[in-house]
Amino acid sequence: MDIDLADKARGKIWHRKPNASKDDGLMLKIKRSVASTFSSSSRVIYFMKACFDSDCDRFVAGDHQGHIYIFDLSKNKFQLIQKTGQPCTAFAFNLLRKNEFLVALGDYSLQCFDAEKEELVAWMKGHESAIHNISVHSSGRYAVTTSAETTHLWDLDSFQQKHKLNIKEDVGLLQAFFLPNSDTIITCFRDDTIFAWDLESMSCSYQLPIPPGKSPQYRTFAATRDARYLVAGGKSRFLHLWSLDSCKLIRVIEMPTKVKLVKQLAFLPDSYQLGVNQVLGVLSQDGIMRFINTDLCKLLFDISATGAGIKSVTIGAGGRHIVAVTEDGNVQVFSVQALAADINKPPPPLMKVVTGNTLSDTLSTESSMHRTKALAAQSLARTNSKAATADTDDKENSELGGLNKVKLLGILKGYGEYPAKYRMFIWRKLLLLPENFSAYAALVDKGAHPAQSKLHEIYPIKSRKLLRILQRILSALAHWSPIFGEIQYLPSFAFPFVKLFQNNHLVCFELIASILVNWGQHWFEYFPNPPINILGMIENMLAHHDPQLLQHLVRKGVTSEVYAWPLLETVFSEVLTQEEWLMLWDNVLSNHPAFLLVAAVAYNICSRGPLMKCSELDDFKFFFHHRNAVNMKQVLKETYRLMEATPADLHPQNTLKEFTPLTKGNYPVFNKFPKFIVDYQVQERERIRQEELDYLRQKRVTLDVQKETIQKQQEEEQWYRQQQLLLEAEEKRRRMIHEEEAKLAEQRKRVLAMNREVKMKELTLLEAGRRKFLSFQKEQREVELKRLDDELQRKALQRDQETEVAIQEAEIKNMELQLQKKLFEQELYREFAAQSQVLRTEQDMHRKQTELEDRLRSRLEGAERDRELDARKRMEQTLASAAQHNIDMWAHKELDHKHRMSELDREADTLKLAGLTSQNRALEGEVYGLMNNLHLQKETETAAGYDEIAAARIHGEGSKDRRMKTAEEELLEGRHHTLDLVDVVEDAEQRPRIAGHSYNEFLPPDSSLEASRVSFERNRRAFDDKEIALLNEVRSLRQRLATENRNKRPPPLITGGAD
Repeated sequence: MDIDLADKARGKIWHRKPNASKDDGLMLKIKRSVASTFSSSSRVIYFMKACFDSDCDRFVAGDHQGHIYIFDLSKNKFQLIQKTGQPCTAFAFNLLRKNEFLVALGDYSLQCFDAEKEELVAWMKGHESAIHNISVHSSGRYAVTTSAETTHLWDLDSFQQKHKLNIKEDVGLLQAFFLPNSDTIITCFRDDTIFAWDLESMSCSYQLPIPPGKSPQYRTFAATRDARYLVAGGKSRFLHLWSLDSCKLIRVIEMPTKVKLVKQLAFLPDSYQLGVNQVLGVLSQDGIMRFINTDLCKLLFDISATGAGIKSVTIGAGGRHIVAVTEDGNVQVFSVQALAADINKPPPPLMKVVTGNTLSDTLSTESSMHRTKALAAQSLARTNSKAATADTDDKENSELGGLNKVKLLGILKGYGEYPAKYRMFIWRKLLLLPENFSAYAALVDKGAHPAQSKLHEIYPIKSRKLLRILQRILSALAHWSPIFGEIQYLPSFAFPFVKLFQNNHLVCFELIASILVNWGQHWFEYFPNPPINILGMIENMLAHHDPQLLQHLVRKGVTSEVYAWPLLETVFSEVLTQEEWLMLWDNVLSNHPAFLLVAAVAYNICSRGPLMKCSELDDFKFFFHHRNAVNMKQVLKETYRLMEATPADLHPQNTLKEFTPLTKGNYPVFNKFPKFIVDYQVQERERIRQEELDYLRQKRVTLDVQKETIQKQQEEEQWYRQQQLLLEAEEKRRRMIHEEEAKLAEQRKRVLAMNREVKMKELTLLEAGRRKFLSFQKEQREVELKRLDDELQRKALQRDQETEVAIQEAEIKNMELQLQKKLFEQELYREFAAQSQVLRTEQDMHRKQTELEDRLRSRLEGAERDRELDARKRMEQTLASAAQHNIDMWAHKELDHKHRMSELDREADTLKLAGLTSQNRALEGEVYGLMNNLHLQKETETAAGYDEIAAARIHGEGSKDRRMKTAEEELLEGRHHTLDLVDVVEDAEQRPRIAGHSYNEFLPPDSSLEASRVSFERNRRAFDDKEIALLNEVRSLRQRLATENRNKRPPPLITGGAD
């Protein structure tokens, strides 16, 4: 897990406790980066040093900016405690005041800070170069600081320099440090010399000899916790193991070939090795720290930083964690348990159990006895190397692990108590605690005793840590002897000792067990009642030494269960302060077990004044359960007086046995209690526990059912709420849809209205165009009629001209025909241009085409008639009369044609609104049919020759390509056609009038007919060539017109019906 401190001053180290990797043991990686001023990337702040506190789970780390952080792994928090402004070069804890620590800075000064108050305590100067090592004495009163040129000894009580080590200029100083739990200072120099100095006299105690051969070039050192061995390493892969007892080199350890240089050495603490450290950490030049067993010369495991090498390492006092400062400025925390599970485990038991078929006895083998004696001898030798082991019982009582009991009693009588610093050590030696690791571990491994499962309810404690320790100790006692699982007052009895020895559970357990076995003699014979025999002894002593007080207590109904038993069952912890209680138990543990009972009597006698004034039973109970203004020294003095003044027949010393320590290996059997009562209570408690379990199980089932019912109700309510919300949402969306539909309908209405307006505008425009076109067509028709009238008048005038000018007239007519041809072409182009402007409706296009064809046909017919005037002159009155009747008939037909065309236009408008293409085509066919009928009528009335002209036109339309190829044949056919036409005209003169009617009935007689016939006969052949040329031009014009009509796109087919 990676943690970036950034600029945070405090916070949690992790949000979820990390699990150490089994591969490299890495738990945590801490770095600090801040935003760069000149770039967007962050800048890494390098950590320089780190150091563990005496608390195994707390360490400090400092960076090159002088920021000092403290990390507490057990409480999961970190805090910035100081900003020194100088790089940190060394740290040291374990001062006299636990919250204080020393830090060496880059300005060559040494400062002391308080970690809790976050304030500077002292500032010490004296070095002229950077301090690279700080070593603190085990008492916390002295510190040794080492720089490149000198070593200073500091008094941490006054924070003053006590001594300075003067060295030669040509010999550099490497390191100076205190040996653990010793008053010896070790100094190491660059010439490989190692000296030991006494702290008090500052004299040289001894010097280690330089190994023979090549210079080892020592650079780093490490000592075991028992101060018996020293390991040195330097610019080689060889480690030298020195025995400080014999001042001899006992072993040379060769590291793997990858190791070229040793940068740091550190022993891994092991609480079960009694200070004989065997696991050594070796940091080499490759940034890897390898942990080896110095006895077996075996590599156990190694640690390495991810991404960079390790620069320095610090190991916690409990040996659970390793903190490494890497070369890239990070701090990495490793778990020793994840790296090597065999470290910090208790050794195998010394006692072996021989089991049989029927009985199991615990026997101590001879070899185990020898090992036990050897360990005891080593312990005595470490405490006092000059003391000898006594063989007699008296000498064993006076020499307790190197402590003289007579001197201790003298100190106790002189000061009333033992020194607070050595109190726990003295108690352990007075009680001769065996420290049976395996036996205690076996009891602890059984887990929490059922009787202590509700300890938090029976005996609530604010500190959860103390509650867990108390539960563990009481459970071990209950597993040791069943009576301790039934005693109600045992938590209040054991709690003071648990609070005092909370950091050493084994000692605490054995201390309480020793007190129960020796000072609790005969307490449990009347269980579950108070020890009547013990209370009787106290009452007899009180009756002997203060009968008046006893009579007063008897008169008030106060028994020994009120004034004596509360003091014993709480071991005076409720009526005394901590200092008074410690003072009392210093004396209790140093005397006969009867001293505790006599102290209860002495407490009552010293409290005689307040007790004599009490009259209520509740007042007496309150007095013996609360602290009172009693002089503890007076109580102890009275206790010693009563110990001497009590008669032998009343003295409990005669009833209680002498102090007997716990046996080594396994704990003794404790069965001095009514077993049947205890067994009955155990059975009853087990029955009640089973009933409670059944009740709890049923209650749990009921609660589960109730919870499930409530959950189902909640789910049902939630489902109904969701359905209601869905219905509301659906209704809301339906309303929205309706609104959108209404808006859409309104928009559609507006769009339809706009479309209607657009269509109406289009229809209006179309109607205006149609009307304009009709007006234009009307004007054209009027112009055409006027022209025809003028032509008729001109022709009438021409009939009066003389025969001489006939040729000139024919030429003029020819010129007029040419002019008409050009006018016709221009008119045709004009019509097509007008037609292209109104292409929106195909009906108009067809209508214009029809009109153009009619005009063309009319003009062609007029041209033919003009061309045939010369022929009519020959026919005189008959031809003139026929021509006049033909003109009149054409005028009538033209008028009828106008009416039909208007009707067709109205019908075309109706078809246009319906959009039916088929109707348009049908109308077009009808128009063509009418025009064909009109044409047939004209041919029938005028001349049979027109039938041949129509047949030639139809034949020419059907065979366009063939006529184009045979242009010469068409010319001949036209000539023959003209001749045939003349023959038809001549034949017409001989035929009777059609249908019994003559044209003379309708036309006036023409007197110039005979004259015209004569002139025509003379000049007929002269006009043949011109006529043929004129017919060819008319034929080519009609062919081009038919081609253009075929290329036009027909209107779309409309399947709907018409009105």
